[in-house]
Amino acid sequence: MAMINISSVRQHTLHLLDKIVPGKGIELLSYKRDRSIAVIKLQGELYSIQENGFAVQEVSVNKKQLSRTLKTMIKREFPRSRKVRVVKLSDAAELDRHRPKI
Repeated sequence: MAMINISSVRQHTLHLLDKIVPGKGIELLSYKRDRSIAVIKLQGELYSIQENGFAVQEVSVNKKQLSRTLKTMIKREFPRSRKVRVVKLSDAAELDRHRPKI
């Protein structure tokens, strides 16, 4: 789990998503771990984004829409944050595990 500067978290996430295989993903967490954005790579250029915090929604987007959607969600979920936790997920089932809140 790494703490990434909010100004570079979108580029870092897109770079990591290019390298992973379908079925795996990335989760972005606030410092207190009470808000999150999870991006799971599906087949081809299709991604599933799950937002859990101020808004709770799940969106499927293609690679062209991914950057813009991430930018909007990051601004909504982490408005005053300077650093964001980045966690690599080995499968979508890891999203259901309990994380202690700080």
